[in-house]
Amino acid sequence: MENEDGEIISEQPQEEHIVEDDPEELRKELQSARQELQKAKEFSESTLSKMKYLMADLDNYRKQTEKQIASKSESIKAELLLKFLNIRDDYVRALSVARQSKSEPVVIQGLEGILKNIDSMLASEDVMEIETVGTPFDPNVHDAIAYSDNDELPENSVTTEIRKGYMLNGRVLRPSLVEISKKIVKNSVSATTKESDTSNKGD
Repeated sequence: MENEDGEIISEQPQEEHIVEDDPEELRKELQSARQELQKAKEFSESTLSKMKYLMADLDNYRKQTEKQIASKSESIKAELLLKFLNIRDDYVRALSVARQSKSEPVVIQGLEGILKNIDSMLASEDVMEIETVGTPFDPNVHDAIAYSDNDELPENSVTTEIRKGYMLNGRVLRPSLVEISKKIVKNSVSATTKESDTSNKGD
């Protein structure tokens, strides 16, 4: 390398100054980084846990809402079907009167056809008749409004169906009004007294 006068000057290697980091400073930075990482991990886990709880609450709310809607829909359906059953009762009574008055056969056949359509519609909505006559009295599905003395049937057996009852999807839509049997209770005390009086008169 030449100077301003043209003289060649030899290049001397410059000494490199390497600044070594302080181990204690590095240790502190590492410790701080670990603490920050732990905080970030805890925050992430906390946020994930909250999200899981929120998702569970949302799912429970959805299920509860769907259940309430289904229950409300079922209740409205039941009320509507009960009105149809009352109309059916009136229709059956009108048909009975028509038969007793010996109306034209074609008229009776037409009325019977309409009744079949009503029953078919009720069956399509899962409305089923409750069994009554000959079955044991069941307070869950039967409503006893009359009693009859009958030694031929077990006590509390349904002897007469006064009004049909119906089930809807396994639940009572309308209970059956029925008459049930009662055993005839004999007064054994009176009978014993009479026998005693008879024997005393003989003496």
